[in-house]
Amino acid sequence: MESPLITNDAIVLGLLVGVLGLVFYTRSLGGRWTTFYTFVPVLLLCYLLPSLMNSFGLISSEGSNLWPVAKNYFLPACLVLMTLSIDLKAIIGLGPKALIMFFTATAGIVIGGPIAIFIVSLFSPETVGGEGMNAVWRGFATLAGSWIGGGANQTAMLEVYGYNPDRYAAMVAIDVVVANIWMVFLLYGAGNSAMVDKWLKADTSAIDRLKSTMENYTAEIERKSSLVDFMMITAVAFTSVGIAHLVGQVATTFFLKFEALQETILVSDFFWIVVTATTIGISLSFTQFRNLEGAGASKVGSVFIFLLVAVIGTRMDVFQIGEAPMLFVVGLVWMLIHVTLLLIVAKMIRAPLFFVAVGSQANVGGAASAPVVAAAFHPALAPVGVLLAVLGYALGTYGAIIAAELMRLVVE
Repeated sequence: MESPLITNDAIVLGLLVGVLGLVFYTRSLGGRWTTFYTFVPVLLLCYLLPSLMNSFGLISSEGSNLWPVAKNYFLPACLVLMTLSIDLKAIIGLGPKALIMFFTATAGIVIGGPIAIFIVSLFSPETVGGEGMNAVWRGFATLAGSWIGGGANQTAMLEVYGYNPDRYAAMVAIDVVVANIWMVFLLYGAGNSAMVDKWLKADTSAIDRLKSTMENYTAEIERKSSLVDFMMITAVAFTSVGIAHLVGQVATTFFLKFEALQETILVSDFFWIVVTATTIGISLSFTQFRNLEGAGASKVGSVFIFLLVAVIGTRMDVFQIGEAPMLFVVGLVWMLIHVTLLLIVAKMIRAPLFFVAVGSQANVGGAASAPVVAAAFHPALAPVGVLLAVLGYALGTYGAIIAAELMRLVVE
């Protein structure tokens, strides 16, 4: 089809939001839908359905203004809302082993990417090659963003490093498939944690203290949301977006004066928008604004994330997925390095499997799956996953940039 059936952005947006609503509604029905979503993750479906609409000519991203709106407004807004609830005291209160495993998980993603690319390059250099916007390391930069922070950080890396969106579907598939394979092992391990903890020689007394601590934490911040709460959440989000754009404009203008920096990310206004939004969110976590989390700040941020997911889907051609199966090998090796490092460190410091699982999923799965894994150990522990996942959102931008630059060095 030479031109898409639907070209009006308002109609396309309505269609995309309707699809998101349908996905989440069917997910809430239970029964056979629970089985369906066990095998077809929500995130993948939210990417896949818009991608199919694009692939079959129902809609098209060509000439559309949806992506500029999504990346310039929704993305920085959700970064702020996902980071303003960070409670550093509560995170420190989780104990050193929890933080050690979290940062080990982050380190495993940061160094795992470059190592995996190097290993695969030894027997299949064409798999990790590419030039310009088709350079594979740029695509894996988006994977690093997702596996350290989440969807917002993944989207940020897509734009900052300019990976070809026509090939992005493969990265999304690797992200979802590899991450969910690992999550299956973690959920299985949760049901057999005593055996694993015995092998790790772990002290699990901290888990009991965590249950009590997090139950109190949840009761403290939750409240019935009002119109004032939602207006404040909106004000904080989009005022921060405006500040981030201002900083991006000023910073880009300044660094453009230096010829040596012309080809670096320092002259990308979007880079500064993302970093500024993340920094604002972290800064707000030290103020009373962090209490907006009790009114649902991160839930509103999640809405923005899934809107981003759907809009990105309109830029993908799903038929590209099957063209590079060797890319999945890179993803699997990468995850294996992440897991191996986690188990080595856990064995050394005698950390319980709970800290291993939640530390990993707070990075790899983010706020979508970290609470699920935490709750698999005990329902009262679900907020621990959220807490660490929020820290992951804050680190995702910075960690992904480090990983991306290391991957660039490996292939160049």
